[in-house]
Amino acid sequence: MNTDSKNASSAASKDDNDEIDLMALLFAILRGWKIIVFFAVVGLIIGVLYSRYVNPTYKSDALIQVEEKSQGIAALGSDISELIGSEVSKAQTEAELIRSRMILEPVVNTLHLRIRLSDPNIGALDRIKSSSIDTQVNIPEGVSLKTKDGEAQISQFNVSQKYLNRSFTLTRSATGFVLSNGFDEFKGQIGTAHQFRGTDGEIQVTVNDLPVDGYPVNIIKQSLQTTTDQINSALSVVEKGKQTGIIQLSMTGSNQQQTSLILKQIVLSYINQNQSRGSEETTKTISFMETQIPTLKKRLEDSEAIFNEFRKKYGTIDVSKEAELLLGENSQIDSQLNELKLKKADLTTYYTEEHPLVVQINEQLAVLNSRKQEIDNTIAGLPEIQREFLKLSADTEINREIYLTLLKNYEQLKIVKAGQIGYARIIDLPVSTFRAIAPKKLQIMILAMLLGTMLGAALVLLKNLLKNVVKDPERLETKTGIPVIATIPRSPLLSRLSKNKKSPHRMLAHVDHDSLSYEAIKSLRTNLVFSLATKSLTKQSGKIILVTGESPGVGKSFITANLSEVFAQLNKKVLVIDGDMRMGEMHKMFNMSQNNGLADYLSQDNSRLLPVDSVQKDNELFNIGISDFIHPTGMDHIDFIPRGKHPHNPASLLMNDNFGQLIAALKSQYDYIIIDSPPVLAASDAMVLGHYADKVLMVTRYDDSIEGQLVYAIKQMNKSNVQVDGIILNDVQQGLMSKYSYHYSYAYGNKS
Repeated sequence: MNTDSKNASSAASKDDNDEIDLMALLFAILRGWKIIVFFAVVGLIIGVLYSRYVNPTYKSDALIQVEEKSQGIAALGSDISELIGSEVSKAQTEAELIRSRMILEPVVNTLHLRIRLSDPNIGALDRIKSSSIDTQVNIPEGVSLKTKDGEAQISQFNVSQKYLNRSFTLTRSATGFVLSNGFDEFKGQIGTAHQFRGTDGEIQVTVNDLPVDGYPVNIIKQSLQTTTDQINSALSVVEKGKQTGIIQLSMTGSNQQQTSLILKQIVLSYINQNQSRGSEETTKTISFMETQIPTLKKRLEDSEAIFNEFRKKYGTIDVSKEAELLLGENSQIDSQLNELKLKKADLTTYYTEEHPLVVQINEQLAVLNSRKQEIDNTIAGLPEIQREFLKLSADTEINREIYLTLLKNYEQLKIVKAGQIGYARIIDLPVSTFRAIAPKKLQIMILAMLLGTMLGAALVLLKNLLKNVVKDPERLETKTGIPVIATIPRSPLLSRLSKNKKSPHRMLAHVDHDSLSYEAIKSLRTNLVFSLATKSLTKQSGKIILVTGESPGVGKSFITANLSEVFAQLNKKVLVIDGDMRMGEMHKMFNMSQNNGLADYLSQDNSRLLPVDSVQKDNELFNIGISDFIHPTGMDHIDFIPRGKHPHNPASLLMNDNFGQLIAALKSQYDYIIIDSPPVLAASDAMVLGHYADKVLMVTRYDDSIEGQLVYAIKQMNKSNVQVDGIILNDVQQGLMSKYSYHYSYAYGNKS
C-alpha cells in the first residue's frame, strides 16, 4: 500500500471513529430506556402528588383611573385656581404608592391580617388526599379557621414586641381556653377579652370559639412589615398600556372571597388617601383664612372707630380736587399692596423666598411702595387736619377692602371643598370568579415527566461515562494489545430459556444450532485449530486451552462447553476440566454432579497419585490412577472432570506437583483439553493454570464488563508470565442499539 492510500485510510478511520462516538452517545441513551422511562414515571407521579399537595390559587382584579389633575377649583374661576397649585400624577408613581405601608396599613388593621391561624394536625398526606385545605378568613369582626373538629374564631390578639412572629397554641379547656407558647400558659374564658402578662410582655386576646376535644390551633401575631411584605408578594400593580393612566391591580390567594375582600379594601384605602390628598391644599388655604379673618375684622373695626372719632372732633372737611385725586390713587395703591401681600402670604406657605412667583410679587411691591412714598410726600404738604383726615379715611377703606375680599374667597373655598374629588377613580372593583389559576395540573405533570426524562437521560449518560463498558472490539485491541479472536452474538432463544432458573442449562447445538451464536463458536474453533497447529510442541500431545475472564458472569462456562462440543465434531477426543474449584458450574452445563472431581483428586494422599513415569510407560496405570475422576458426558468424544468438593486451599492444590503430573498424563490421552478457570480478578488460579496452557483465552461480556477491569486482568496475567492469546467478546447484542456488532443480521442455513 502506498503512502497516499495509508493517509486516506487513516483519515477515513478517524472520521469513522468520530461518527461512532456520536452514535455511541445516542445508543447509550437508547439502551438505558428502562432507566429513562422509570424516572419519567417517577417525575409524573411527583407531578401528580405536587398538583394535589398545593392549594388552588385564585385571582382577583381591579381597575383604577388616574387623571392628570383635579378640575374642582379651576371650574370656579381663574382667581380661585391661582390660589391653589396644580399637581401632575403619573400612574407609575401611584402604582408604587399603592404598595406602600400608608395604603396597606389601614387594610391590615381593618381585616386583622397580622393574626395568622393554622391547623398543626394537617400533614402532607392530608394535603394530598384533599384537593384543597381550608385557610383562615379575615373580616372586620375578626379571624376564623375551620378544622375537622370545629371552627376557631379570634376577634383580638395583640402582643408585645418580643412576642411578634412567635407561635402560640390555643386549645379549648373545660372552663374556657388555654393559650401557651411552650414557656408561658394562660387560661381564660371564651367570649371575654383578656389581658395577660408573660415573661416577654403583655398579651391581649379575645377568643370567641375553638374546636372541641382540645383540638389545637396555632396562632401568630405578625409584625406589620412581615404582613405588608406578604401582601406585596401576592399583589401586582401595573399600568395597562403606555401612559394610559389606567392601573390594574391583581392579587392571588388560596381563598377567592378572601382575596377579593383584601383587594377591595386596598382599592378603597387608596381612594380615601387620594381624596384626602386632593383636598389637602384647599384645606390648608381655608385654615389660613380662618386665622386671618378675625385679625382683619378687628383691624377694620379699630380703623373705623378712630375715623369716626376724628370726624366727631373736627367735623366734615372738604378736600380739594388734587387731594381727592391723590387720595384715590393712594387708595388704589394700598389695595394693590394688600392684595399682593395676601398672595405672598399664601405662596410662602408652600414656597421659599427664592421661588419665581414670590420674587415677582416682591418686585411689584417695591414699585408700588415707591409710588406710595411719592404720594405721601405730596400729601405731607397739605394742612395737618386734611392730612389726618385722608390718612384715617384711607386706612378704613383699605381694611374694609381687604376684609371683604378675604371673606368672599373664604366662602368660595368652602363651596369648593364641599364638591372637591381626588384625581383617581375606581373603574372596576374586584369580583370573585372562583376559577383557579394554579396549579395547572396538566402542565405540571407534563413538565415533571419531561424533567424526569431529562434526569434519567443524564443518569444514563453519566453511568455510561463513569462505567466505560466493553463495546468496541477495535478499542479493546488498541487498549490491551490482544486481538479479539471472536465476537459471540447473543442467542435470543437460549436467553429466553435461561430466564427460567429451574430449567437445565442447555447448549447451542441442542436448542439453537442455526443461530449466529453457534456459527461464531465454530469460527472460534477454526481460529484455534489453525493457531494451535502452527505451534511447535515437543511431543504429539493434547492441546490445552485455558478459558478465563476478568470477573464472574462473563460466560466462561458457556464458551467452554460449546467450544468443546464443536471440537468434538472433528472426531477429536476432548476433555473439559472445571478448574474453578470454588464456584465452578460446568457440571450444570453437562447435567452432571460436581462430586468426585478435580479437587477430590488433588486432595488425595501422594501415595495414591499416579507417577509421571508410570503414565508414560503403561496406559493401564493411567486408568488405575485417574479414571475414577473422569466422567463421560453422554456426548460423543467429550469427557468431563468436575470441580469436586470445595477445598479450603484451591490455589495451593494447583501449584503443587500433583496437578502438573495430572496434566502430563492427560495430554497423552486427549486431542484437546479445555480448562474453565476462575476469574482473574477474583482468584489467582487462572495465573497458575495459564502456565500449563497452550492457548489462554480471556472472555469478556459485551456492554457489561468494564474496560479498565479487563485491561488490569490482562496485566496481572502478564506479570505472572502468562500471555493472553485472544479476547472473546461474548453476548454481543445485535440491532439498532448495538452498533459494534459486526455480524450479519441473518443466519446462513435452514431456519426450520
